[in-house]
Amino acid sequence: SDKLRKIYNQNTLKSVAMLKLAHWFKDVEESGFKSFSTLKNTITNHYNDILNYFERRSTNASAESFNSKIKQFRMQLRGVKDKVFFLFRLSKIFA
Repeated sequence: SDKLRKIYNQNTLKSVAMLKLAHWFKDVEESGFKSFSTLKNTITNHYNDILNYFERRSTNASAESFNSKIKQFRMQLRGVKDKVFFLFRLSKIFA
């Protein structure tokens, strides 16, 4: 939803973001859309971690991206048999 995106893009204070997220939660409950309810539940489960974004404006996106690259690399090899060699190849390719 555009409203949720605006909360992240326009707010720099944690307290303001908390208030606006509360309003967004209310709107989601009133809308009845199941997909938004799933997103709301995810945000609720990670609420404090998500609100920390508004203090430092940083995320773990780079770590998630790197984890994805490792998974893709592992899939190309069809699994890992020699863990030491796998870590060696990772260090050579991604270092």
